[in-house]
Amino acid sequence: MISFEDVTAAAGRIKGNVLRTPTISSHALSKATGADITLKLENLQAVGSFKERGAANKLALLTPEERQRGVIAVSAGNHAQGVARHASLLGIDAVIVMPKFTPAGKVVRTRNWGARVVLEGESFAEALLFAQDLQAREGRTFIHPYDDPAIMAGQGTCALELLEDAGPLDMLVAPIGGGGLLSGCAVATRAMRPDMELIGVEVEGYDSLSAFPGPATHPNGGSTIAEGIAVLQIGKAPDEVIRKLVSKVLVVPECAVETAITLLAEGAKQISEGAGAAALAAVLTYPDLFRGKKVALPISGGNIDSRILANTLLRAMLRDGRILRLIMEIPDRPGVLADISKTIGEAGGNIIEVSHQRLFAAPSVQAAELEVMIEARDPEHAALITKALGHSYIVRRA
Repeated sequence: MISFEDVTAAAGRIKGNVLRTPTISSHALSKATGADITLKLENLQAVGSFKERGAANKLALLTPEERQRGVIAVSAGNHAQGVARHASLLGIDAVIVMPKFTPAGKVVRTRNWGARVVLEGESFAEALLFAQDLQAREGRTFIHPYDDPAIMAGQGTCALELLEDAGPLDMLVAPIGGGGLLSGCAVATRAMRPDMELIGVEVEGYDSLSAFPGPATHPNGGSTIAEGIAVLQIGKAPDEVIRKLVSKVLVVPECAVETAITLLAEGAKQISEGAGAAALAAVLTYPDLFRGKKVALPISGGNIDSRILANTLLRAMLRDGRILRLIMEIPDRPGVLADISKTIGEAGGNIIEVSHQRLFAAPSVQAAELEVMIEARDPEHAALITKALGHSYIVRRA
């Protein structure tokens, strides 16, 4: 198992090449959760993720011969960019194998850090098999994303900085994918603040430690907004550390991660990817565990696709009642749409989208069905708008 000395040595190696990210208190999140929330802003790293800490440490430890042969990694996201950036800084030739489904933006960013990107495989497993074959043929050093002591020690520097910069804390809550971040942070935390409680977070579908401290299970996988922790089985080395040092593991639903992303954006003014918001999602899902406690949360990454972020914010507004979808049966005559628009405007609503259907949905040839999406201030305001329209039209919520 890695030691606290491994983490402090890693901190010395990566100093100057990895940003010492801010540690801040968030009044908005504290008010929303009932806990005293401190954030570690790993989303501000050069590659937008904590992953470059482990990559920087691992690459710094390579021998001259290993550097000469080059390195290879498999990743569809943050690990790829971390390895690419620090290999470039050290003058090491890097190949990153990415599955064919990897979003174009991530491919471009990885190439921009100087790595040679190879798109291969219809799944991560197929990409890994290709990378292992290429490694054997070219003699490169494989840089594992989490199941490596040097990677784990590098990730632990996140907690090292957090605990040096923060005031008193009761808990550290961190996401679990392969386990590199939590295991490294657990070693640093137990050495510096042995009384703190350590909690890991998994997302549904990738909850191999749902029976913790019992044996690992075999989750089903599937689509998730928290793709950064969408790992079916935790690494062997991280698992050993987590079972010795971590208090509990919590599982959060997909909708809680979406809510956490929205709360971070609107409340803390921080952009987070799904994995980066998982710790906050746990606080929102299990409020009784955290109420009144001083809780530290790393925003582990901020690399979220702009379209996904926009859709997440809109979905959260819909759930919160700030976006209202109404379906109205209206007479098919001139001036009706203008009257409806005026009613909504006078009630303070903002029309986002309108769909007007005469042929297929209307109950009568002299009627039409109107679907309108409206932005409201809050659920009470949405109810006021609905009531105002109901005075003149048959209205139902979609």
